[in-house]
Amino acid sequence: MKTCVVLDLETTGLRPKTDRILEIGALKIVDGCTADSYHVLVNPQMQIPYRIQELTGITQAMAEEGEESEAALKGFLDFCGELPLLGHNIMFDYSFVKHKAVNLGLKFEKEAVDTLKIARMALPDLASRSLAALCRYYHIDQGDAHRALDDTKSTWQLYQCLERDFMESRPEIFKPQRLIYTVKKQGPITFSQKVYLNDLLRYHRIETNVTIESLTKSEASRMIDKIILNHGRIKR
Repeated sequence: MKTCVVLDLETTGLRPKTDRILEIGALKIVDGCTADSYHVLVNPQMQIPYRIQELTGITQAMAEEGEESEAALKGFLDFCGELPLLGHNIMFDYSFVKHKAVNLGLKFEKEAVDTLKIARMALPDLASRSLAALCRYYHIDQGDAHRALDDTKSTWQLYQCLERDFMESRPEIFKPQRLIYTVKKQGPITFSQKVYLNDLLRYHRIETNVTIESLTKSEASRMIDKIILNHGRIKR
C-alpha cells in the first residue's frame, strides 16, 4: 500500500465505549513517501490514570492544555479524507475514532492494512509481535514509544520491512480489508441527569475524576446507578 494514512492513538484505557482519546498521531503517505502529518493532544476531561501517564509520558497538565475532543477528531477526519488506514492493531484505534465520530453524527467507514495481522501470518515463530518487539526485530528506532506520532513513524517503517520481506511471497496478506465495527450513537447527558448526578455527588460528598458535562447519556446512567448501589439514594 503506497498511499494511506498511518494512524495511532493514545487513550485513557482499552475500552472505546467508556475510555477516551488522549492523543492522535497520523502520517499521510502518498506514493510511498511521507507527505504530511497530523498530531494533537486531546483534553479527555477526566483524570488520566497514573499507569497511562507513566506509559505515555502525557501528564494531566499536558492533556488539559490539549484540544477539545470534537475539534481534534474533526481535524483528523479532514486530514484523513477518503484514504485507507494503516496501523498496528488498527481495529483498536479505529474503534475509538468511530465511537467519537458516530456520537458527533459523522461517518467513518474505512479499509485498512494491519501490520499486526501481517506479522502474525508472516512471522509466526516470534515470541511477541507487539510494535516494540517487531521494531527490535527489524532494528527500527521507535523514538518516543507510546507517543502517537512517533508510533505512526515506527509503524510505517515496520510496514516497509514486512512488504520488502513478504510481499512477493504473500501478496494476499497486504490487501486492505474493510473494517467492520458497529457503534450505536450515545446522546449527551440530559439536563435532569446532570442535576441528579450533581445532587448525588454533593449529598454523598463524592469527588469525581470526570467532567460531568462531558458524559454521554449512558455513561451518566451507569455512574448514577453505581453511586446508588454503593452509597444509596438521597434521603429527603
